[in-house]
Amino acid sequence: MTLDGSLTKHDPAARPGTPAGRGPSRRPGPGPGRGVRTRRALRPWLLLTPALVVLAVLLLWPIVRVVMLSFQDYGLREINTGESNYNGLDNYQEILSDSFLWQTVLPNTVLFALTCVALTVVVGTLVALLLQRLGPVWRVICSTVIMMAWAMPAVTGTYVWIWIFDPLDGVVSGGLDNLGMIEPRETNWFTDRWSFYAIATLNVVHHGFPFVAITVFAGLLTIPKELPEAALMDGANAWQRFWRITVPTIRPVFMVVTILSTIWDFKVFAQIYLMPGGAGSNPEVLNLGVWSYIQSFSRNEYGMGSAIAVLLTVLLLGITVVYVRALFREKEGDTL
Repeated sequence: MTLDGSLTKHDPAARPGTPAGRGPSRRPGPGPGRGVRTRRALRPWLLLTPALVVLAVLLLWPIVRVVMLSFQDYGLREINTGESNYNGLDNYQEILSDSFLWQTVLPNTVLFALTCVALTVVVGTLVALLLQRLGPVWRVICSTVIMMAWAMPAVTGTYVWIWIFDPLDGVVSGGLDNLGMIEPRETNWFTDRWSFYAIATLNVVHHGFPFVAITVFAGLLTIPKELPEAALMDGANAWQRFWRITVPTIRPVFMVVTILSTIWDFKVFAQIYLMPGGAGSNPEVLNLGVWSYIQSFSRNEYGMGSAIAVLLTVLLLGITVVYVRALFREKEGDTL
């Protein structure tokens, strides 16, 4: 009976110690069986099987084949007979003991790639900041123009830069000749190691900065407007706002574009091979990718070329692992 004298309805489901209006507590039933859990775990892999098979055929098997060839003395005779001629680690020992690798090829590859990555990220970031400040119309115009450089094939872009720096008919040589600074017939930009790679750097940066610019610009759009506005009210200048707000906020974006640029620039081939002297006539300008190609297809030493390609792949994997670990460490720090 309640305080107002009315009778309460008896709830047969109620039990002593059970809150009013609730039924008896029930234990959860048994979960799905092991067979059901196994099928659920395998379902994503079954859906991915066609794509994984295609990747294995197109990517995995060629890599395995290159590694196998790197342990062989493989040339035209082995191609004709179909035989294998394993020589163990002889190819790697010959390459690693060659001073040409340490004094010419490796410095060309590493220094060139690091310079291109740094300049590509810097130029792309500056262009992204410019796009952020432009109005809608000019933003579309500038984005379209810079994407034309990204859409241009590497072969076409390389021949354009070769024409620009042509010793006799190039724009640069002609302009400097008119100023009396050089003698075109005595100046060849492609024979000197440093000027050769300076032109190659301009080519690679010109072709790669649009990707960085568009990607970083997309990251800039995710930054809340309140953050730079508050920093501006606190008296922070443009550099402080960029370094203290923009960079930490979109740091994963910078890590991604840096990783991709590093992979692309370490394995640059067309921009070097197509330039005068880059196909082997000037050994001083070879990098790992071109050296591997020349050993394989110009000298028919496919085992040696494969070993060089494996060394380049290992170098790229090591650099990528460092970048990826740094990226995950950054994410873990943000989570904590």
